[in-house]
Amino acid sequence: MGRKTNPTAVKLKPGQVTSRARPRYARRASPPRSRESAGEGTVRARTKSKAVSKRWTAAEVEEAFRRLQAANPEPRGELEYIDPYTLLIAVVLSAQATDAGVNKVTPALFAAADTPEKMVALGEEKVRDLIRTIGLYRTKAKNVIALSKKLVAEHGGMVPPIREALEALPGVGRKTANVVLNVAFGADTIAVDTHIFRVCNRTSLAPGKTPLEVEAQLEKAVPRAYRRHAHHWLILHGRYICKALRPLCGTCPINDLCRWPEKAAYMAET
Repeated sequence: MGRKTNPTAVKLKPGQVTSRARPRYARRASPPRSRESAGEGTVRARTKSKAVSKRWTAAEVEEAFRRLQAANPEPRGELEYIDPYTLLIAVVLSAQATDAGVNKVTPALFAAADTPEKMVALGEEKVRDLIRTIGLYRTKAKNVIALSKKLVAEHGGMVPPIREALEALPGVGRKTANVVLNVAFGADTIAVDTHIFRVCNRTSLAPGKTPLEVEAQLEKAVPRAYRRHAHHWLILHGRYICKALRPLCGTCPINDLCRWPEKAAYMAET
């Protein structure tokens, strides 16, 4: 009787092996790290992180705002307005635009319509024509008319001193609401714009990944005596001293408190 063969067997060429026959090689073990070296790396990483993100003490925050107040006791925003309604409109128009650019268009706009009722009567097309030199003017014109209609319909033509009511208006977000509440109604709110966001993160005064996080940190850190004007001091500081490009660290009144690692280079320039 002949030898039985497996019909599914694979014929191999001389020197060829199947995956089953191929020998398995053990992975080469990496040399174990000593506890000393592992610990050293961890300590260095933690030390570096701590050095960069070290928060200011309460005394340092107090001192910073004392200096800012001494330099500018009654800070004011640079947007031009007449009353709470025109302030609201100016702040809505200032989104992704400069205050100087907004101030060029609002005199003519407010001369034509300085109340919600007049703004609605003026109409979206005419508003658009009056503000076309600023960014996103089409969307802003639409929002100005829509929020004016809502003020007339739901608030008797008055600007409500309530955050939730303000944020319910078309084109009004948290930052705009905070500005209106602070400037028009004297609330201790802090509106975090790009300047404040940069200053607080660069100096480690109140670091955060989002404007809302920075706002929350500022609310915890800023002494109540300075809360009323805090956002104006920080905005002006970011706009004219702690600028995005080439900050004037040499003339900064709080440079000794600042945690920014690169400030030394800029102090030498100014």
